Amino acid sequence: PQAKYARSIDFLRTVKEIEPTIYTKSGIMLGLGETEDEVIAVLNDWKDAGVDAVTMGQYLKPGKGYLDVVEYLHPSRFDRYAEIAHEIGFLSVASGPFVRSSYNAADFGEKFLRGSGAATNRPTTPGLRRLELPLAVV
Repeated sequence: PQAKYARSIDFLRTVKEIEPTIYTKSGIMLGLGETEDEVIAVLNDWKDAGVDAVTMGQYLKPGKGYLDVVEYLHPSRFDRYAEIAHEIGFLSVASGPFVRSSYNAADFGEKFLRGSGAATNRPTTPGLRRLELPLAVV
C-alpha cells in the first residue's frame, strides 16, 4: 500500500543509470480490473526505465481485508501479454496464471548473464550486490 508507481519507475531507471549492467526485473499481478491498454502502458514504462525481465501472474486474494479478484484471466490472455512483452524487447518474459515475481529467477539471471556478456559483473555472494542510491530515490 505504500508503493508509488512513479517512484518505482524512477527507482528502476536510476538503477540502470548508475550501473547499466545490473539486471533488473519487475512484475505485475493481473485480475484487478486492468485493461489491455493499461498493461501495455506498464510494459512500455518498464522498458523505458531499462527493465530487462518481466513477470505477469494472476492476482489471488490472500485473505480477508485484501482486494477482491475482479477477473480470472484465461491463459490465452497471459500468452498475448507475453507476446507483447517480447515485441517490446524484454530479454526475459514469464506470463501465466501461476507466475510469481520470483518465477524462474535463477534461470532468468543465467539467461541474462549469458546474453549480455555481463558474467564478469557477477557478485561474489550469489544474489547480493552493493549499490549506492541517492536518498531521494529510496
